[in-house]
Amino acid sequence: MKTFKVIGLMSGTSLDGLDLTYCHFTRTLDRWAYRITKTQSISYSKSMKDKLKNSIYLSADELLMFNNTYGQWLGEQVKSFIKTNALEVDFIASHGHTTHHQPENGLTYQIGSGQHLANACKHKVVCDFRTNDVALGGQGAPLVPIGDRLLFGEYDFCLNLGGISNISFEKDGQRIAYDIGLANMILNYITQKIDLNYDKGGQLAKSGTVNQKMLDALNALDYYKLPFPKSTGFEWFEDKVVPIVDATDESIENLLHTSIHHLCEQIALQVKSNTTKHKSNLLVTGGGALNDFLIATLKTKLGEAVDVIVPSQELIENKEALVFALMGILRIEREINVLCSVTGAKRDSSSGVVYLPN
Repeated sequence: MKTFKVIGLMSGTSLDGLDLTYCHFTRTLDRWAYRITKTQSISYSKSMKDKLKNSIYLSADELLMFNNTYGQWLGEQVKSFIKTNALEVDFIASHGHTTHHQPENGLTYQIGSGQHLANACKHKVVCDFRTNDVALGGQGAPLVPIGDRLLFGEYDFCLNLGGISNISFEKDGQRIAYDIGLANMILNYITQKIDLNYDKGGQLAKSGTVNQKMLDALNALDYYKLPFPKSTGFEWFEDKVVPIVDATDESIENLLHTSIHHLCEQIALQVKSNTTKHKSNLLVTGGGALNDFLIATLKTKLGEAVDVIVPSQELIENKEALVFALMGILRIEREINVLCSVTGAKRDSSSGVVYLPN
């Protein structure tokens, strides 16, 4: 029984920082087991956060240069993480940071140059997990469902609440997953109006009330009417969601309260329309799982037919990095790590590009 020792890197659309997750994986027959051994979360400085947020507006030359410098920075963080914790590492699996996601135009781009990363930390790197799927006609997202199937198959639904909300479940023997829509991206956008990074525990949101006009406008967004497979990102948020928020003359508390009701209504709609059991369970991870008011609202919207399970904070914060570590192993082993039933691509694939240090 072989043990794989991998560091998974994740930077999401919520821009809260870089997650480094050192994991041990073993496989017995077709069953995978994992252990999260060491973790670190590195918050972005204001300048780095602004650069990442605004990278979509960079010229081609500027974006490519930032891709290299960000990859170098990632490698330096990995090198320090390994040294500080005296880790034995087989390779690094890096998601990178998504700057552009337009699968309808055959485009997805995650910065964080794999070669610069590998050179800086002196370890093999697997990254760029999305491009091949998009080249095969897929959405290139969500990718975490392969991990949901292999590591968390005991749950009927797996919900991730990052910048975007996405869901994963089995249906007719196939894994289905897609981006539902909004999560922390809208909440953090609102709190930043008062120079607050996020609403801890949802305390501000809890004290607000619903603005029905704003709620109706959010619920009427065309994206929610699209069939899956589907995925979305910052471009959609900026183009369709920000104008609704900015046009609503309300207190921060009411904007947050309304947004949480909106995203919970959309999540509940998807869960209820895809459950076939009298009693289902839903695993919730990602930063939104730490928002107590959001979770309480979601439980109310779902009712007693669905058990909402919030795991340990370690898993909440590191599940995505954990799964990208697993995806890296599957790529190295030349096994399927991206499911066409999820992305809509022509076929399943073993995606990711391998870089060796120089």
